[in-house]
Amino acid sequence: MKLSFTIQPQRFKVIHELPNAWTDEDYKKLLDIMDYGDISDLNSKELKEMCLLSLSDNEPVDAANLILTYLFEKQLNSGQIDNLSNEIIEEKLWEEYADLSLHEALFNATQLLYEAYNGKFPHPEAVLINFDIIPDDTKSKTSLTTDIEANLIRLLADAMPENTLLKRLFENQLKGEDFPDAKDIIWQYKKESKDGDKYQLEIISSTYWFHDFKYVEDYQTELTHIEA
Repeated sequence: MKLSFTIQPQRFKVIHELPNAWTDEDYKKLLDIMDYGDISDLNSKELKEMCLLSLSDNEPVDAANLILTYLFEKQLNSGQIDNLSNEIIEEKLWEEYADLSLHEALFNATQLLYEAYNGKFPHPEAVLINFDIIPDDTKSKTSLTTDIEANLIRLLADAMPENTLLKRLFENQLKGEDFPDAKDIIWQYKKESKDGDKYQLEIISSTYWFHDFKYVEDYQTELTHIEA
């Protein structure tokens, strides 16, 4: 079965911080871990500023260990966190770490450390892509209600070169096989109905996966071998 769509790219933007990556509650907890003291009078801006300042009072590897322990203490053991604390100073772990499910959080960790240390850590880059999708029929429309991350990747990857990373690493998944990594490749997405059958989409992911989409113009594409 083939489901047909028209894709209309609207915007491709490089971003260095993810929306809502760090909350006031996160900053409060980190300040508490660093024994900052009374934070009751700090507003949102001051919470972040004091958190960055307190982090920068530590050696970079120690600050990295603090952040990574905060984020991953239930997922990684202390040895793994120690290794990452050294690697994150030089490496783009949000692209290179073997476990894709940690990439978004590793991006957020690097972003906070980059700010705290004025560029000593790698400068994280993500992409925000806005595009419209027009399903050609009702069955195509239903494919945008289930398994949405996988189907969005399939639709976008079709317009990218044959040697693009997604096609080299996930050839079978793009053709319709189960794609469990899709939810970890697309970090955030929004979908809104627009003008009847047109959908307005926004996705955020690493430039690692989608940099080849930058100059794509309107195109037709199909999904195959998926449940409709």
